[in-house]
Formats: sequence, structure tokens, C-alpha cells
Amino acid sequence: MYPADTLTPEQLASMIDHTFLKPFGTAADIEKLCEEALRHRFAMVAVNPAETARCVGLLMGSGVRTGAAIGFPLGQSTSEAKAFETRDAIAKGAGEIDMVINVRALQAGDDARVLAEIADMAAACRPHGVISKVILETCYLSDDEKRRVCRLACEAGVDFVKTSTGFGTGGATVSDVRLMRAAVGPAMGVKASGGIRTLEDALAMVRAGATRIGTSSGVALVEALRAKRCGG
Repeated sequence: MYPADTLTPEQLASMIDHTFLKPFGTAADIEKLCEEALRHRFAMVAVNPAETARCVGLLMGSGVRTGAAIGFPLGQSTSEAKAFETRDAIAKGAGEIDMVINVRALQAGDDARVLAEIADMAAACRPHGVISKVILETCYLSDDEKRRVCRLACEAGVDFVKTSTGFGTGGATVSDVRLMRAAVGPAMGVKASGGIRTLEDALAMVRAGATRIGTSSGVALVEALRAKRCGG
């Protein structure tokens, strides 16, 4: 983890998942997303599965990965549908998978189903070197439920736990990032996502333990940090 108060613009950029998950837009929007990711060297672009192959082509050979959002944004697809979506995205070249848990199953106490979905995703990703992330949608969960998902994610061996889709009633909070970091320990990644639009927000998440920032405002965040470091 980089220390937030000495973070360079390049280090911040390497932590950003540059996001376009709207259900509408043009081909030019996706081209712009990838061009910005290339220019700033973001970690990846986060898109809906239908855009996976296109982004993989636009980013080919750059080292910037394409991430596919699975079961997005409600998490209420069947386990079989999530498994197919995951494998299909990997086959199309996705380097990262962000999957939404079944919140209702968790709230009903069906931890076995939640674990099975997470473990299946991790197992599909691991042989291909694909980074796996579990989206909690924290705005709908109690603190105990958040800790339970984090324990299940650790048991399944995923790479990241992630706060939010950005489509719920609330996004990332410092308290949730801090809770998740404490629950998973220092080794696993924690992604703060949803409503992060200012440099102050992003740095607060990093201080709380986030190692990735999911945002559609990545360019503005990096430019703001560059201006700050230059005294502008």
C-alpha cells in the first residue's frame, strides 16, 4: 500500500479502476475511456461484459487491463449465470473480474451459496492470472454482514473485496473501507468504489486502507494531485 500523504500522481493512477458502467452511451465513450486509461496508465478499465472484447482490443499490449462487471449491478443472477458470465469474460480477454454478491442470500443466512459463488469466480480466474474482486454493496449490509462477506472472500481466496457498485443507495465510506481492511488483514486488496469524485475523497480511502479506487473521475483525481504536488 502506498502512503496517502506522499502518493505521487503516477502511484495514484496505478491504483485507479477507470470506470464506464452506464447502460447507455456511444462507441466514442468507450474509446475515450481506453485512451484516458492508456494516457494516465490506470490499473484497468471497468466495463460491462458486452464491452470486454472491444476494450481488450483497444488496450492490447499496453499492460492496462480490462475488467468485467459480473452479476451487475444487483447480484441477483443465478449462480450458473454468474459462472457463465465470468468464464465468457475471461475467454474474451478480461484481466479482472468484479462480481456482485447475492445480497439477499447473505441476509437470509445462506452463507454457503454466497461462498460457492465467490469460490467459483476465484477458481475460474486463478488459472488465467485474472484478478478477482467481490462487490459487497455495503449500503445494504450491517457491519456484521460486511465482516461475514470478508471472511467468505478470504476463505475463497479472492484478490480483492470491494465496497460498492455505485448503483446502490450509497457508495464507499471511510468507515466501511476501514472495517473491510481490518476484516481481511493486510494482504488482500480492498477496493473503494462509488461516489469517489474528489482527490480528498480518494486520499481518505487510501488512508483507511484502500489499495484500489473505482471511479469515473480518475483523470480529474490524477490531475488534481499533480497540481497539488506542483504547488498549483
